[in-house]
Amino acid sequence: MKSDVEELMPRLLPVETCEIVEDLNLNEPPRNPQEYLRQVQLEASLCPDVVVAKIDPKKLRKKQTVNVSLTGCQAAPPGFSPSIKWQRQQVSNFSEIRQSISKHRQHWSGQALDDNVLMPKQDAEEQWKRFCLGENVYLNSPTNDAGGENPGLDYVKVGFPPFLSIVSRLNQATVSAVLEYLINWFEENGFVPQLGRWLYALLACLEKPLLPEAHSLIRQLARRSSEVRANLENQEDERLSPLNLMICLVARYFDQNDLADKED
Repeated sequence: MKSDVEELMPRLLPVETCEIVEDLNLNEPPRNPQEYLRQVQLEASLCPDVVVAKIDPKKLRKKQTVNVSLTGCQAAPPGFSPSIKWQRQQVSNFSEIRQSISKHRQHWSGQALDDNVLMPKQDAEEQWKRFCLGENVYLNSPTNDAGGENPGLDYVKVGFPPFLSIVSRLNQATVSAVLEYLINWFEENGFVPQLGRWLYALLACLEKPLLPEAHSLIRQLARRSSEVRANLENQEDERLSPLNLMICLVARYFDQNDLADKED
């Protein structure tokens, strides 16, 4: 096999072929040019004809293909888009929050979690949706407010808020994964407060420069937010402000300027 391969490769230097010399030490510097070239020959003869990379399939994501769409956001109905001043203020606030999270990440990640906080594994998509949104939203079950008293929040039912002690534990791979899970849920469902809180927190933890997959995800988020906003009936809808915020952060902070809202 080696001789066949060598015949296909041009010989650049006139080196005589020789038998492998047993006392030729590859760990010592060559004493002359001829010995150097013989060392190269020996090293080449020791290389296998075929090399197969060892890949752990468990480390591969299920979805490897990244499709980056250049489609823009739907235009906001008249009077529904925020002012440039408002957008700049939100970007400034968001930047300060990101800096604070980065500064105190080590402190918060070391804080003990309550016994009822069982964080899902990175690839457990449905468990993350249930964890962030709560069973009431995830299962589309009505809340029970009977009795008029609130004995205490049941985070399993209403969703765990993105406490700093929780999000500070997420590495970038998990941040991107959970962001993808929630955006996928958003594509098929409406906007709820639990979703908005988690999307904001995950965006605050998303490091720049963005990976191609994250770039595609946040654009998907902005487009979906614009679709939901376009179907709002009035400006008093409580979903308007957080939807505008999602579009603003993606466009203005993460430099997706083609998605940005313009003033009416």
